Amino acid sequence: MQNPTFKDKTALVSRLHKIEGQVRGLARMVESDEFCIDILTQIASARSALESLGMVLLQQHVEGCVRDSFKADSGTERVEELIAAVNRFIKT
Repeated sequence: MQNPTFKDKTALVSRLHKIEGQVRGLARMVESDEFCIDILTQIASARSALESLGMVLLQQHVEGCVRDSFKADSGTERVEELIAAVNRFIKT
């Protein structure tokens, strides 16, 4: 089933591939015994990229599914779903 909230799936997949490359790079850094501070810096960068992608998806969800659910009179369910999604996303 296609997710109707994805405005530009190609851009999302591209961002995920970049993040995947960052994580592979982290593995190479560990295998090569790079400096801990350099590895930590790259971990922070990968985490930031994931959080940024998550915010894009969350925004698209609100602008698509949640807004449309109010039109379809199922807004209460979607608001509860949204709150649960935000809670999962912000937990660290």
